Amino acid sequence: MRAAALLAAVLLAAAPPALAGAIDAFLAFTAASRTATARFEQQVLDGAGRVVDRSSGNFAFSRPGKFRWAYDKPVSTLIVADGKRLWIHDADLNQVVVRPMDRALSATPAALLAGQGDVTAVFTLREAGPADGLDWLEATPKERDTGFDRVRIGMKGTVPAAMELHDSLGGRTVLRFPEFRAGAKVDADTFRFTPPKGADVLDEMPPAKPPQPGGSTPRKP
Repeated sequence: MRAAALLAAVLLAAAPPALAGAIDAFLAFTAASRTATARFEQQVLDGAGRVVDRSSGNFAFSRPGKFRWAYDKPVSTLIVADGKRLWIHDADLNQVVVRPMDRALSATPAALLAGQGDVTAVFTLREAGPADGLDWLEATPKERDTGFDRVRIGMKGTVPAAMELHDSLGGRTVLRFPEFRAGAKVDADTFRFTPPKGADVLDEMPPAKPPQPGGSTPRKP
């Protein structure tokens, strides 16, 4: 459930001077920040606005397509994307799920922070106005079946300070980033994952394509 919220999310010093609007600030962030680390606090609310889950942890990303989202409270769950594969490790169950980083992930909240290419190709962005001391924009996925209807992003200068993921049933996941460090140095090993010994691994990767008959085309003498 927590992993689905991230993917349906895994989505976002002194701040620079504010730009013309939240969209300009966010696009400046995606253009300038190849890496980042942050502490996050997460709440999941149902359609009636009741809090049904609370969690917290740390995340890091390195564009394009690499991120690490680690929940430390109330249970330990780790989500790692290495650019080709997505690993989800439930420490309590000692279970690992590995999935391809396919086109579907490009339209999730994770793509807003760690994706590659132009975010406006997969999201429609619009200004959502100021609230709670932040400048907000709203991102609506252009593809269906993403697990959510829209994402609101609260900017503080050119740094994301909050995200709200709204699903089709009226529920929402609220993320706050009290310690966001854009441009932070992140070691490459952060985005590598090896299943722990004895873990139950559910491999959802597609089978490797067999080599073409005849191999490579021979060179002419």
